[in-house]
Amino acid sequence: MFLREWNMTITKVCCIGAGYVGGPSCAVIAHKCPNLQVTVVDLSAQRIAEWNSDNLPIFEPSLDKVVKACRGRNLFFSTDVEKGIQEAELIFICVNTPTKTFGLGKGRAPDLKYIESAARRIAEVSQGSKIVVEKSTVPVKAAESISNILSANVKPGVQYQVLSNPEFLAEGTAINDLLDPDRVLIGGDVSPQGREAMKALSWIYSHWVPEEKIITMNTWSSELSKLAANAFLAQRISSINAMSAICEATGADVDEVAHAIGTDSRIGPKFLKASVGFGGSCFQKDVLNMVYLCECLNLPEVAAYWQQVIDINDYQRRRFTQRIIENLFNTVTNKQIAILGFAFKKDTGDTRESAAIHVCKYLMEEGARLFIYDPKVVPDQIMRELTSPDITEEPERVKDLVTICANPYEAASNSHALVICTEWDEFVSLDYKKIYSQMLKPAFIFDGRLILDHSKLMDIGFKVETIGKRLISNRDQHQNKSIKSSAVNGIC
Repeated sequence: MFLREWNMTITKVCCIGAGYVGGPSCAVIAHKCPNLQVTVVDLSAQRIAEWNSDNLPIFEPSLDKVVKACRGRNLFFSTDVEKGIQEAELIFICVNTPTKTFGLGKGRAPDLKYIESAARRIAEVSQGSKIVVEKSTVPVKAAESISNILSANVKPGVQYQVLSNPEFLAEGTAINDLLDPDRVLIGGDVSPQGREAMKALSWIYSHWVPEEKIITMNTWSSELSKLAANAFLAQRISSINAMSAICEATGADVDEVAHAIGTDSRIGPKFLKASVGFGGSCFQKDVLNMVYLCECLNLPEVAAYWQQVIDINDYQRRRFTQRIIENLFNTVTNKQIAILGFAFKKDTGDTRESAAIHVCKYLMEEGARLFIYDPKVVPDQIMRELTSPDITEEPERVKDLVTICANPYEAASNSHALVICTEWDEFVSLDYKKIYSQMLKPAFIFDGRLILDHSKLMDIGFKVETIGKRLISNRDQHQNKSIKSSAVNGIC
């Protein structure tokens, strides 16, 4: 691919940031573009060492296979950031953009210090012209900020074009999302150089993505489209979770309501699964980013609308935890509760904004003793999350209350209740008769993900509580029928 304006051929790509976006994205690019040299750079020597090892730093189905097929051939992981930048014609910025924890916009605005640092490093070490692609989730006009930094520090003979190319990856299906995306968005300016830069990035994706799925637009539309997509998805989850509260109060079944809604072709069935709440690195961060953007644009009503999506998610977590406490006779102090699942969703080891963290927080505040099992989240990560300043001011107390277990049976043994917080497939097929025999009675199960066979569990003897449903065991139904029959016959 030849950029006539700059006399540039794309042969080497660099990615700054070896995280959940940079690693998988560049692995797929290397896999599908064998003639490109793709180098992922990061300041963390430990993370780069893990990418170069047999134990990758993140778990994602099929990622290991793709990485090992390309690594050492045309895919490289390195801490030599300067060399990666200097050699590449096209640079992806895939750094973290967390929500600010202090200062103006605290709790809502994105912290762009890593974006700025990457832009300044590119300007500092570049000896030739570059296409710089922001792939991190950023607020509208962040590309303009990157461009201003680069142009203010430009060297003679060096030119930059800044593009927006947001990622739309769902953890657990990231490789499939990259191999068969719904769309690829590329935003840039309308100058001849901007159009040529967009063509160059489009050429990379065209190795495996159909032309009609590669959509070009102006930079600001591309940046806003990322935030809008995640905000809409989060809104659907909060909407069905709001309906789940109504279902519990009225006796409706949230699964039946969701199915009825989803059959409407104008709505569709996706993201209508009631649960204990959404998590992950993107939804809450991006909706809060949208709230802050609207406030800055003096759109308070729009900001309040999107804030409610977050408020309902928080409400759902608290409401689910309160049901646990109420069913355990309004006290969980010193009671053992098994928490199955700590990742924010199945098929990932990511715990960012996981609903399990908040459920555990509320239960620990009531003095519960938690026995936690997750098949992919390592114990150190669980303890880091639960002892973080955002969760507790008493980390030593957390260590006293939390035990990390090697398997679900260990977690459930001698427990008062079992709580499903992540929809791991293995939780569906556990030996619940064995678990029931090991638990204190009455034995409670709280299904926060609607994945279990509730009728079978109640037949075993469990007291089952879940999201958006009132459950009546076959035994209780029989008793109710007997009472009604007796009343009709004048016995009562």
